[in-house]
Amino acid sequence: MKINSNLYEINTRIFIKRFGDKATLSSIPKEFFKELSELGFSALWLMGAWKTCNNIIDACCFSPDLVSAYSRALKDWRREDVIGSPYSVDCYNLNPMLGEETELLNLREKLNSIGIKLFLDFVPNHFGANSKFIKTNPEVFLEANEEFLQKDPLTFFKPINSDKVFVHGRDPFFLPWTDTVQVNYFSRKARNFMIDQLLHIAKFCDGVRCDMAMLPLNNVFHNTWLGVLNRLNLKHPENEFWKEAIIQVKKKFPGFIFLGETYWDLEWNLQQLGFDFTYDKRLTDRLSSGDINSIKAHLYGNNNYQVKSVRFIENHDEERAVIKFGKEKSYAAAVIISTIKGIKLYYDGQFEGKRIKLPVQLGREPKEKISERVRKHYHTLLKITSEEIFKNGTWAMLEPIPAGVGNNNYSNFFAWLWKLNNDLRIVVINYSESTSQCRLKFKVEAHGDNIILQDLMTNEEYPRSVNDISENGLFVELKGYNSHIFKVTTRQYVNTY
Repeated sequence: MKINSNLYEINTRIFIKRFGDKATLSSIPKEFFKELSELGFSALWLMGAWKTCNNIIDACCFSPDLVSAYSRALKDWRREDVIGSPYSVDCYNLNPMLGEETELLNLREKLNSIGIKLFLDFVPNHFGANSKFIKTNPEVFLEANEEFLQKDPLTFFKPINSDKVFVHGRDPFFLPWTDTVQVNYFSRKARNFMIDQLLHIAKFCDGVRCDMAMLPLNNVFHNTWLGVLNRLNLKHPENEFWKEAIIQVKKKFPGFIFLGETYWDLEWNLQQLGFDFTYDKRLTDRLSSGDINSIKAHLYGNNNYQVKSVRFIENHDEERAVIKFGKEKSYAAAVIISTIKGIKLYYDGQFEGKRIKLPVQLGREPKEKISERVRKHYHTLLKITSEEIFKNGTWAMLEPIPAGVGNNNYSNFFAWLWKLNNDLRIVVINYSESTSQCRLKFKVEAHGDNIILQDLMTNEEYPRSVNDISENGLFVELKGYNSHIFKVTTRQYVNTY
């Protein structure tokens, strides 16, 4: 997958039911994939495709916070609607509710034939709390003892039909995930086992989205489980797991892609260990806050980091964009992430303006009204950005300047350009709720003084003077959270100021 590509995420266990109660992967109509291709998508992520531990649902999936989340998302939910977290993986075999293994292989082949790569999940930190591997490969997991269990029965547990004490997986800043068992990354056997799982997964897809990819890092793992590691006298490994794993997997599958869900400003660290792409949650949060200066500073970051960043305003972990941002602001945020460098991640339902964040444990979705306005906005935007210039062109930031003396609302704007050979696009976004004005200076070489700026979002055309743009700057006025994406009709141009 090239930089500046688009990735589409679906909640597979939910999505598949749109084609019938007994639908499998083979039931997805080819028109769905064709439309993705036409909208410029080069990758599809089937979130939640693996076999899960269904026999722990009653014990782990009805806590008060989860029940409350179910009720908010699906007013008429029933107990049978709760199918467990897709990240409580039993083993890396296709979930039977999605069909047979051959269907997954056929799906990949079908996608690849139209230029779309297939991504699946890899959950490095843990397996389901009753995974079959607890019995067959207990050495893979972080083991404790009765003393730990007595002191902290929330973090430590005995699996079903086992006398051994193990540890639930966790993010160190939150409570343990009680439906999981922690992999021991200070164990050579565990590391080898997890690399084998990756090699197995790579037979079915073109890349993996690695859940909470920073948790297996040596320092993170050490700090999370310091008490257990000291008690068991487990030593700090010399190498990072990811460096070993990525080298081995890419040796056998050279084009395989590693995409990491990453937080805590550890994105660059994982990129240096071999990750092709990492989440850019920092940008999502800054876009939500509306802090224009911090967003600009972010976008001025190291180019190697930028092109390996995954930009999004919505995914299965986030609130729906029209709720998190508000509808109008979400339009502007979508233009931003769609027209900057890096991978663009979009979530199923985002283009329809869906408002409900569905807990991943639910197996039924509510019916929601489709917003034709939202759909039109995204389809227009994606058609524009599917052009080659947004995939293989060169990106550069523009700095808005005041439209007149004392007019300071120029600071509400983002602006940048894309160029490829003699082709040029100018993107301008008013990232505020108020009508604002600015000017943009850039040099254009043309045969004569006149050029046409065609706004691809509206198809309106604006004749402008090359000299005026160069000397005074292009005057731009936009209503709150509105955008221009201009195609410049001219034969040649040169660098910006």
